[in-house]
Amino acid sequence: MNGEARLLAPLVPTRGYFPDFLTPAEGLLGMDEALSALRETPAARLHDELSRLSTARPLPSWIRAMAEGETRPLSRLAGTLQRYYEAAVAPYWPRVQGRIEADRATRGRALLDGGADRLLASLPPMLRWRAPVLEADYPVDRDLYLNGRGLLLLPSYFCRRTPVTFHNPELTPVLVYPVEHQAPRLTPPPRSDRCLGRLVGQTRSAILQGIGVGCTTSELARRVDVSVASASQHATVLREAGLLVTLRQGNAVLHTLTPLGAALLRGSRPAEAAAYERLA
Repeated sequence: MNGEARLLAPLVPTRGYFPDFLTPAEGLLGMDEALSALRETPAARLHDELSRLSTARPLPSWIRAMAEGETRPLSRLAGTLQRYYEAAVAPYWPRVQGRIEADRATRGRALLDGGADRLLASLPPMLRWRAPVLEADYPVDRDLYLNGRGLLLLPSYFCRRTPVTFHNPELTPVLVYPVEHQAPRLTPPPRSDRCLGRLVGQTRSAILQGIGVGCTTSELARRVDVSVASASQHATVLREAGLLVTLRQGNAVLHTLTPLGAALLRGSRPAEAAAYERLA
């Protein structure tokens, strides 16, 4: 991860400007979509935004080449971001997502209780709603005029102290603001099998884990070391909860996990689980 961090450091300084193309709107759909959008950044935009980087120190040759329109450095950047994400973000993502969802719930409740005024007034202290202006403790003095375009509010775990917005005022108005941090350090989530056992009980947790890529009730009973009747009863409860599907094959039945059941085992809720819930 240190190698990736050193490569990315000139593009994302600890203070001041960093290029807008590094945070594409497609990032709301997931990391794959964000990297795909990044790879398709027009050469003219790359040149314009990279030329704004501080020149206190010479930029690495691969960044200069990217600014001049070479495609290979852009692919290298996408790969570096992917590796950095997998090492530094992905192991902690369930915790991060939990904090973000908690903040969104708070803002949603404020919106339901008092409309846009209550929502804007509920934002963290570095943001102050003085209608019709939202003031922010921003690193530089600037004004952002919406001109009827609306404002996308994005809570961020990694944004600290001050909010962030795009440098280019022509882009969709976005305000990224810090979520509240209750713990000094971010730790990986506990093992999902232990948490799952406390949630649904050890036997049903074992049932979910024992299904694997699919099995009959008799096979499941042997894997979990329970009676066939008990395995069938627990499978029924889990099926009614939408965690598994049971299909009859002749005189036997075959149990398989639903996307929601598989996501529960992984200790997270990926996009396919959310899609399943919408369809269910």
